[in-house]
Amino acid sequence: MQDEKWQNLVGRVKDDLEVLDEGKNDLPEDESPGFVEFIIFNGPLGKIKLERTTRPIVLDKKTMGSRRIGGETAVEYIYSDTEFSHKFKAYKWDENNDEWNEMEASSFE
Repeated sequence: MQDEKWQNLVGRVKDDLEVLDEGKNDLPEDESPGFVEFIIFNGPLGKIKLERTTRPIVLDKKTMGSRRIGGETAVEYIYSDTEFSHKFKAYKWDENNDEWNEMEASSFE
């Protein structure tokens, strides 16, 4: 989902529905660099959470290590400064289990 579409979606949610929480969190350091934007609101289906994960595109991957037995290996990734990939997910709050359940795209048809 591109930046403009995400901003339009968040704007429509803020205009039409009750927003409970929104924010932006960095991804854990053991994952690739990037961040997650989210908005939680009360909708017709109940409590909904929309998430958009943004990560830089991997340009190159270098494996470094030795051929000795027990030698360590490391992988170094080179990320783009200008190109990013985005992933969109929607979750519905499950009152019975007190957890977020991912909504399938087929449920919107």
